[in-house]
Amino acid sequence: MSAINFATILSVALLGSFGHCIGMCGGFVAALSSGKIGANAPFSKQLFFQGIYHLGRISSYALLGALCGLAGSSLAISPKAQGLLFFAIGCLMILMGVSLAGKIRFLSSIENSLLLRPFTKKIYTFLISSKNLSSFYLLGMFNGFVPCGLVYFFLASAAASGSVFWGALMMVVFGLATLPAMMGFGFVVGFLSFREIMIKLAGLIVAAYGIYIAYRGYIMVLG
Repeated sequence: MSAINFATILSVALLGSFGHCIGMCGGFVAALSSGKIGANAPFSKQLFFQGIYHLGRISSYALLGALCGLAGSSLAISPKAQGLLFFAIGCLMILMGVSLAGKIRFLSSIENSLLLRPFTKKIYTFLISSKNLSSFYLLGMFNGFVPCGLVYFFLASAAASGSVFWGALMMVVFGLATLPAMMGFGFVVGFLSFREIMIKLAGLIVAAYGIYIAYRGYIMVLG
């Protein structure tokens, strides 16, 4: 993983987690803490069950990253084919960045489409109401598969890596970088203006990184 990839992953994940992730997945965390675990539960119990939940979420990210890395490796059959893949992914990242910054509604419409389906609601209701230990992990995995603009960006990066290992690692790093915001959600949820600033900065970084990836692909195609 190059330095620019690693720096981009951390900066986008940290900034985006305090903006987009809280808005998108805050409901999961709030329901988990207040309902499934219990608002009056001891801190150690909250920490334990939230840890299991986030382990499930990061497991989903790792699986998706590995699959996208595998898909990227199979598509990159030649330098020019890899260049075309990089260019397409870069253009998609630019579109994602502009959407995250609030300029277009490209991602929000996709994110909301799956959450509103009856089948998805039934799965969520079952997992949030169950008290089994495994349900905390499965709820995290379910959360990890929910459509999310930031996840799409990192999955595109995983595909561009062309590696199962690096694709999975990118997604694990992303998941770990979102932990401070997600686990400390109760302390930052009220800072709406702060959230807006963070997600706009994340969107700009995503768009800038998309330009870089698209340019790399363009050079590879010409070469």
